[in-house]
Formats: sequence, C-alpha cells, structure tokens
Amino acid sequence: MAGSKPRSLRRRLIVQLLLLQAAVLIVVATAFIVYVAQAVGNGTLSDPGFTETVARALVRNEDGSVQLTETKELKELRATIPDLWFVARVSSGEIVREGQVPAIYEAIAGRLDRISFADIRDTGSSHEILAIVRNVSGPTGNVTVLGRGKLVSMTYAVFFLANLLVVPIMVLLTIITAVTIPMIVGRTFKRLANVAREAKTIDIDRRGYRLPVSDVPSEILPMVDAINGALGRLDDGYERQRRFILDAAHELRTPIAILQTRIAAMPVDDYKTKLQTDTARIAGLAEQLLDMHRIGRDDMPFRHIDLAQLCRGAVADLAPLAIAAGYELSLEEPGRPVIVNGDSGSLERIVTNLIQNSIEHGGGRGRIALVVTNDGAIEVADDGPGVPDAERENIFAPFHRLHPRAGGAGLGLSLAREIAIRHGGHLAVVDHPGGGACFRLTLPLAH
Repeated sequence: MAGSKPRSLRRRLIVQLLLLQAAVLIVVATAFIVYVAQAVGNGTLSDPGFTETVARALVRNEDGSVQLTETKELKELRATIPDLWFVARVSSGEIVREGQVPAIYEAIAGRLDRISFADIRDTGSSHEILAIVRNVSGPTGNVTVLGRGKLVSMTYAVFFLANLLVVPIMVLLTIITAVTIPMIVGRTFKRLANVAREAKTIDIDRRGYRLPVSDVPSEILPMVDAINGALGRLDDGYERQRRFILDAAHELRTPIAILQTRIAAMPVDDYKTKLQTDTARIAGLAEQLLDMHRIGRDDMPFRHIDLAQLCRGAVADLAPLAIAAGYELSLEEPGRPVIVNGDSGSLERIVTNLIQNSIEHGGGRGRIALVVTNDGAIEVADDGPGVPDAERENIFAPFHRLHPRAGGAGLGLSLAREIAIRHGGHLAVVDHPGGGACFRLTLPLAH
C-alpha cells in the first residue's frame, strides 16, 4: 500500500531466527522425551516422597528407644495408601516396621545397613513386590527406609524428570539466543548502515566518488557494485552535458558580440534600446553558462581584487543600458581600495547580474544605487516593487523566477549566490528604506 511504513528487515530477521531456534529446541526436547519414555517402557514406579514422611515420624523416647508417632503427614499417607508397608532402620540400628512386608524383602530388611538407595521394579501387573530404598534424614538422624509408596506411571516420571533437565536448558539457550542473534544481526547491519551513511554524502560536487566495497557482505556486494556503476554512468553523462554547455556558451559569444556592435551603430531610438536590452540578456545568459563551468572548478585562481574598482567598471559598462531603460545608475564607494581575495571575472558577474536584475524588475523608473562599504560588502538597491518576504530565499533556487513570464532562465541569482559561497561570502536580500529590492553581497577582506 502506498504510504505504508516500511518494514524493518533487521527486526524480521531477528524474529524469524528466534522463532526458528525456539522451534528447533521444542522439537529436540520433545524427541528426547519421547525417546526416553519409549526406552524405559510403560512401567510403574513408587513415589519416594513417603520415605521422608516416615523419617519425620520416627522419634526417640526418653529411654532411648525409637518410636513411630502418629503425625498428620503419616495419617494422610495411610489414608492415601491403604496397603502401605515399610521397614525403617535408624543409624543406631533400631528397626521399625509397618504393614505387610512381602516375604521377598525380609532378607533385604535385615541388610538395610548395607543399602542406601534402590529402585526395585515389579514385572507383574499387581506390583506386589514393587519397592524402593532411600536414605533420608529425620529427628533420629539418618534413616534408611524400604517400602512402597504411591504408585506413579514411569512415563509421567520420565516426563517430569526430563522437564527438570530440558526446561532449564531450553530457557538458557533461549536467553543466549535472544541476546546473541540481535548482536550478530546488528553487527551485519552496521556494515550496511556504514554504506548508507556514505551514500548520503554523495553530491554533485563529489563526482567520481564511489561507495566502499570493503567489509561489505557478499550478498549486498552486487547491489553496491550496481550503485557504483550507476554513479559512474551519471558522472559520464554529467561531463558530456557540461562540455556541451561550455562549448555552446563559447560559440555564442562571437555572434552576440557582432550583434551588439551592429546594434550600437544604429540610430538612437526606442527600437535600438529594446534590441540592446535583449542582446544584453542573451549575452548575460551565455556568461551565466560559462559561470556554471567556472564555479565548478576547484582550481579557480584567486588574487587581490579592489571591490570599488570592480564596481566602477561594472557601472561604466551598464550605465548606457540602465539609462536607456529609464533608470539613474549611481555608485557610492569609500574613496579607498576595499581588497578581497577572489576571481575578478566571477565577482564581476555577480555585480552585473544584480544590476541587470534591477534593470529588469525595477519598474523602469527611479534609481539603481550601488554602495561599496569598508567591511567588504556591496549593496545593489532599486526603487521597484521589491521582493516579498516569502520569496527572499526562493529566488536563489536554480530556474526559479519571481514572475513566471519574466525574461531570463532563472539562473542569475542562483549562480551569484554560488559564486559568493565559493569566495567564502554570502548573498542575501535585505530590507531597504525605500521599499525596493536590495541585495547585499558580503565578502571576507584580504589579510
């Protein structure tokens, strides 16, 4: 379903592995219990719990003799087992009997000092000679008891004893599995997270970069190789496009210059002014395409540049165009050099773009003022309608135009800000007392 939250592959793997481990443990435990139960058969055993009841019922009288007292536990035992019988021998040698002791055990009863543990099974269906021997503690000390208690199924006993062994093992293995599987899966996914983190750093300015393939799981390696192959093809396509734009911009320069020369020789009238405006726009677009190439180069040569002198040259070049479009173009400078480090051609393009932007959007009247400050800032302001607050950042986006039908490709301000950033500066729209648009370029002064 579109918009649904993506499912976690890591969680799915952990849950499925835990379920698999649990299923394996259950199957193994069940098979073990079934095997043991079949191995011991379907016989009957005597519950050894009665021996402790007998030992606690034995007390020593004042004269030193041993006596069987009528305890509550013994009463309940007699009520539960009507044919109860046993022979108890205390460590001092006294023997206490109860019930009908089978004749076969008379000899054993006399040798309880030599026996401490025994399980005697009866193959007959009556279980008359079924008995056990246990050595337990009581008020009189150690007591060896021979007898037959409550009968229990051997299968049940095996199942109970097997659970005493298997359940703790299963719980321990489950805990170990629940801890180790997330750790193992987490370590594996940590490598994928590293690849994803590297992929987030891929940008147009990092052309030629490839995702690392070292320490990547073999199952993911084909996908990483495919991404790297796609990045290589994108780099090749970008390079071809860049070369085409650069060649086209260079080829346009010559016919544009010829066209501007021929228009300059025409008689002065409104038609000539419109032609000059249009050819200036075309020339500016060609320069913008060249700027796209220049700002993408890391070897852009920087040298000391006087911002005041640079602005004087830009105003001299664009004054005829501004005056012909109905504006008054002025320059205010501090009267001394304002030195910054940069590329003169790129910085001149910023100033030219800002002046041309004011000519195009200033309303065809008023003044376009350039101000150069001592702290390395250039302001270009006009008396036009200004820039709405909501659009002050949008206008710097590539191909964004404040008025959809306005001329230009929407690259001038975007390239101007990019050039400013490459020079360690900033370009932004600021408030202007006159209400028009005011662009402020700030550059760090040269040391």
